[in-house]
Amino acid sequence: MNAAPPAGSLVDMKIQHALATILTTTAAAAVLGGPAFADPRPDTYTLDGDAGAPAGSKFEGIGVDRTGGTFYVSETTGGELHRGRVGQAGAEVWVDGDGTDGRWTARGVTVDGAGRVYVAGGPNRLDHPGAPDLWVYAPGGSLLAALQVPAGNAFLNDVAIGPDGAAYFTDSNAARIYRVAPGTDGWRATTWADASAVIAQAPGFNLGGIVLTGDRQAFVVAQGNVGKLWRFDIATQRATLVDTTGADLAGADGLVLQGDTLLVVRNFQRHLTSLTLAEGATQATLLHDEASDPSRVFTTAKVSRGRLLIVDSKFDEPVASAPYQVVSIPWHDAVS
Repeated sequence: MNAAPPAGSLVDMKIQHALATILTTTAAAAVLGGPAFADPRPDTYTLDGDAGAPAGSKFEGIGVDRTGGTFYVSETTGGELHRGRVGQAGAEVWVDGDGTDGRWTARGVTVDGAGRVYVAGGPNRLDHPGAPDLWVYAPGGSLLAALQVPAGNAFLNDVAIGPDGAAYFTDSNAARIYRVAPGTDGWRATTWADASAVIAQAPGFNLGGIVLTGDRQAFVVAQGNVGKLWRFDIATQRATLVDTTGADLAGADGLVLQGDTLLVVRNFQRHLTSLTLAEGATQATLLHDEASDPSRVFTTAKVSRGRLLIVDSKFDEPVASAPYQVVSIPWHDAVS
């Protein structure tokens, strides 16, 4: 075994110099606001498409597990569920579509603390009478539940986990939110809130993106066709309009909340708009608005370890073509 160099030797001084250089570089990077080391995660993740499908492959929802290491993406054309790892550039089909578990299309996706994956079915039952409106999968991919909601004309758009651990699904065809959770007699889907007397239905997609507020007292829900945000109180299920102080939120689709910063993904408007959400979530003030990539129509997004993972839907292409991708950008860059 080699002996350690004596103090003050040339080797010892070289080691000290190297350590000083590393520390200086790291400190300088911190002061300048930049990372000391390059982020090894890819800027895009490639999704497998349906070869030869008449409309190609189109995508919408994304969910990220609690550790931030695994993400799931829904395919509207066929209903496949894709799974990827944030450290790898590719993703693969995790659960098949084209009628698998009664699913021909899929929209919003989220993951609970136990790793269970919840999937909103959009118009699945409308297009296939008798089929489910939503699905719940175990982390290993086995089906836990395939359910219909009480309303017969529902278009389940997006989903978030509530403070009670249940999943809450928005309905684009009515001002309703549905609660899904296991009970003593199995999984059940019930109407949790009906705000039809408060929220006027307008042509197009109404309630969509949904997030739980930081104080866990309410949900904030987007009504994209009219550019509004609504606050649904957890205790009373009452809906009230969020004062967005004149911010343009037309096309609001996916919502992401980090601290008091709310990011609104505005799909066909091709904008990422961030707001500061006031305590109590009754008011939101414009923080930043930026045009997104004009060649992409982003829909929903989630944050994983400081980066925004955002779905390129391909909704602007009559026949979608590869590459099919999820785009990854630093959260800070997306909101400032």
